[in-house]
Amino acid sequence: MSSAQPALAKTLLHKANFMLPFEIRDGVHLMFLQPNPEKPRGGVVVLDAWLIAEIHATLAAIAKEKPKGFVLASASTRVFVAGADLAEIDALDDAALHAYLNAGADAFAMIPLLGCPSAAAIHGAALGGGLEIAMHCDALIAALPAEGAKPWHIGLPEAGLCICPGWGGTQMLPARLLPTLAMERTATGTTWSCDVAPTCMFDAHAAAGSGAEGAISAAIAWVNAQDTSTPEARLAFASTHAPRRALAPRNAAAITPLCDALASTVGATKHGAACLDAVREGIAHGWNAAIECERNHLVKLRHTPEARAKLDAFLKR
Repeated sequence: MSSAQPALAKTLLHKANFMLPFEIRDGVHLMFLQPNPEKPRGGVVVLDAWLIAEIHATLAAIAKEKPKGFVLASASTRVFVAGADLAEIDALDDAALHAYLNAGADAFAMIPLLGCPSAAAIHGAALGGGLEIAMHCDALIAALPAEGAKPWHIGLPEAGLCICPGWGGTQMLPARLLPTLAMERTATGTTWSCDVAPTCMFDAHAAAGSGAEGAISAAIAWVNAQDTSTPEARLAFASTHAPRRALAPRNAAAITPLCDALASTVGATKHGAACLDAVREGIAHGWNAAIECERNHLVKLRHTPEARAKLDAFLKR
């Protein structure tokens, strides 16, 4: 990391103009992600530097209130979170991109540090960084569309642009799903339509068609159903849910052969190999090493001819 990066990361985290909307509902702290007011994007929530700073500031305020439960929701009626701001990222030099990714990782990590049961209330597309911030919660709660309505998508599409996740997606998705399936999808950038996503993707469902409010109500109910009333109960909760949050060295014996088997297929591309390399780093050295590996690969991959062609085409839409 260059000497300029920590200073830039500090700047990013102090750009917050005001905190995101949050409230206490049924004893649970509820925070709403919202679009950048200076870049409304038709009401779509995108993880730009502004929102990352607001997430950090708001979670810091919530932490001071010692919440007994936390729900992450979206103020958008169209999506949960559409992912990172690729145009903003593309304009950054390498040092600034490292700082942006570090700032996001630091902000998202504040969710498990709240020390209480947490759930993401998902009612629309959760892609890339949107799924990554959601997976920092203990549970994903979904409100699927009404019958006949267009399904939304969920997953990590970065490899479809010949880059890779940068906020822990390579570690969290295999811990939540069948590892081979998760690694294949991550390495190829293939997402799921919500109506055919693996059943273990979500921990509970709201009524179909109930939208954001249905997802929020179901998420609050899930959080309130978790027993953390005593030190023993909190330990039991942590032992049940922490293993799902990310891969770790304890998974090495099971995951290493899967990485070896995938190396000649989905790992044959630069971006696929980067995803598998991050998985190997996680099972060898843990979370911090893994997300540093992701970030290093992401910063380098965006300069490859394959990624430049994909990104340029995407940004011209």
